[in-house]
Amino acid sequence: MIAATARGVAFEVVRRVFEEAAYADRAFRSAAEGLGERDRAFAMQLAYGTVQRVRPLDHAIDTLGRRPVRKLNPPVRAALRLGAYQLGFMGSVPVHAAANESVELVRAAGLERAVSFTNAVMRRLGEGIEALLAGLGDDDPSAAALKHSYPDWVAETWWRDWGREEALALMRAQNEPPERVLREPTGGLEEPWPQSRGSQLAGSAVGARAGERVLDLCAAPGGKATQLAAAGAQVVAVEKHPGRARELEANAAGLGARIQVVNADALELSGDLVGFDRALVDAPCSGLGVLNSRPDLRWRGRPLPELQIDLLRSAVERTRPGGTVTYSVCTMTREENEEVVDALGLVPDDLGAEFPNFRHPRRPEFLLTLPHRHGTSGFFVARLRRP
Repeated sequence: MIAATARGVAFEVVRRVFEEAAYADRAFRSAAEGLGERDRAFAMQLAYGTVQRVRPLDHAIDTLGRRPVRKLNPPVRAALRLGAYQLGFMGSVPVHAAANESVELVRAAGLERAVSFTNAVMRRLGEGIEALLAGLGDDDPSAAALKHSYPDWVAETWWRDWGREEALALMRAQNEPPERVLREPTGGLEEPWPQSRGSQLAGSAVGARAGERVLDLCAAPGGKATQLAAAGAQVVAVEKHPGRARELEANAAGLGARIQVVNADALELSGDLVGFDRALVDAPCSGLGVLNSRPDLRWRGRPLPELQIDLLRSAVERTRPGGTVTYSVCTMTREENEEVVDALGLVPDDLGAEFPNFRHPRRPEFLLTLPHRHGTSGFFVARLRRP
């Protein structure tokens, strides 16, 4: 790894995300250990911003650098992306400073032969990137996906579901910094917990009461599980991956939450985990509601309706007759929202009556938070009642 300067850390994160399919938050956590607070903040802004805006950055490098980005040596590609981001989206960085830093990153990577090329491309970017980015349009999904840095399928989905103006508002909102919210300690929990208002809404919609047995099928890192425990529920929290199960246990202990953690596949639970009053399925999804806090997710996320339906069916089997199953996902697509719920064929509770500020605009019995309307992460929530 290149020496732990702020730009060196950002370089490592960008390289690992795109060359090794690493998660940005995990790559940053390990790379930034030695940084002070100020350098850490700058490194995060630079790394996350570059990952987020990589599509117009690559377009600028392709156009002005006169060589396809995909054919560049990975360290050169990462250095140019970082430099392009500083010039295109961090206007206070002088051209010579961004160019010099990109050159030094390439040199530190042992690619002296690529130094002159990197310097030349950075100079051309300095002369033309602002005008090039300003000239990008967003009249149709394809153009908007390039300008605002999204995969085509995301732009097309939002265009279809929300229309042009709302789709563009969603794109802009998901390129802004996420809200910073702490859930206050309640119900005996000892520490606050960073959790968006959209995520807290999903936990509240479960309706857990003191003494009830509640099953959380996809529980790590534990935000909603500890929220349920704070309501006095007896929570069994299931997590498939051993490392994340350990993280969940540590988080619950740190908050003073009494939770039984089960390291198991939610689709293959033991026969004794039955008869729950309530269940929560905060399912894996495309993550389109949290793209501002998970910059790499827009490039790796995909809809997962089949898995979501299977998880819901498992939760229904584990819930007593008359009990409820709450389904939440941090995304806003019909395929992963109302169509998943409809596939179960169960009667939904009217959550819109309980939380009128967050009624789904098409299906008022469901809840939907939208980043551009509510200023929080995007969450879909439904609560189904087992006959």
